[in-house]
Amino acid sequence: MNLTQYFKKFFSSNQASGIILIFCVAASLVIANTSAAESFQAFLDKEMGTDIFHLRYPVTIWINDGLMAIFFLLVGLEIKRELVEGELSSFKNASLPIFAAMGGMLVPAVIYAMLNYGTPYSNGWGIPMATDIAFSLAIISLLGNKIPNSIKIFLAALAIVDDLGAILVIAIFYTDQIHWMYLLLSVGTAALLFLLNFLKVTKIIFYLIPGLFLWYFLHHSGIHATIAGVLLAFSIPTNVSDIEISPLEKLEHQLHYPVSFLIMPVFALANTNITFTNEMISGVTSTLGIGIILGLVLGKLLGINLFSLLAIRLKLSSLPHNSTWKQMIGVGLLAGIGFTMSIFIALLSFKNEIEIQNEAKFAILIASFIAAVSGYLLLNLGSGRRFTEEDEN
Repeated sequence: MNLTQYFKKFFSSNQASGIILIFCVAASLVIANTSAAESFQAFLDKEMGTDIFHLRYPVTIWINDGLMAIFFLLVGLEIKRELVEGELSSFKNASLPIFAAMGGMLVPAVIYAMLNYGTPYSNGWGIPMATDIAFSLAIISLLGNKIPNSIKIFLAALAIVDDLGAILVIAIFYTDQIHWMYLLLSVGTAALLFLLNFLKVTKIIFYLIPGLFLWYFLHHSGIHATIAGVLLAFSIPTNVSDIEISPLEKLEHQLHYPVSFLIMPVFALANTNITFTNEMISGVTSTLGIGIILGLVLGKLLGINLFSLLAIRLKLSSLPHNSTWKQMIGVGLLAGIGFTMSIFIALLSFKNEIEIQNEAKFAILIASFIAAVSGYLLLNLGSGRRFTEEDEN
């Protein structure tokens, strides 16, 4: 096999994007703790864009609010396809990620709040509620066909609901001001997108242009702009014809490689840029650090699986196709990868308190590492077979 064939095989594999993402995480941590840290941070803080229409932001904002909206667009397209014609097309399957996400948000918040009630850290209850969808999906992609596709879809749907919940928490509890005019324009633009779907407009460009305006309005409203990607995805039509490929499937196919091999690695490089300090280490043993670690690792695991079990026992939901409770426990662990969204909430929770922010960052990093490794090992060791396309049908 020559070099060209090797690279072609690597990039077409399920594990490739996850391996590259992990490499970028390691590279970013190394950069952040060497002499290159200052110049790299200066690049991330460098403002780009135009002052016209207030579109001049640091590189980090363009990555986290701009590029990641495209990531959410792709995940939203995958979820919609599964809702319409796939694993989530029945109510029992579609409802499970919602119940699981509710438990995965409530239990970690309660654990953290109980440990930090009446302390200077009490405002950080929202930190362990979030699941980092990019990193959790990257880790599960490393497992390839060792787990059924239904488990991957379940994690993606759970993480989207979780992220939407985190965005609502930020908007209600951690946002200083909501700009209602921009929010109303966002609602109007979203309504236009769904009207285009109702009128059976199939040209993707007629969705992408209003989608850009939706992103702009949401970003200026004070709400996390990545939700624009999900709203846009759910407006893209599918199942137009049994013969032709639908607009949704076309766009999903076009976005797969750019998202997997450009957007997610860039995201990892920018957001794992954490410089270790002595204060971070001492903060792990405080109620702040313990609350974050227990909330993300134990809280997510218990909340997701207890609420899932309750929904299934009440016959409101059913387990994903071909899945087991051992795999559900593995997913519950992977959902404890809070990382970027958790760090974002930590920054909002402790504004102008740099020392507490650093302690929270380190605790989030430790919790996310524990969740990623334990979740991967459980799913990998617990897989006694490889799933084929025939198994999925």
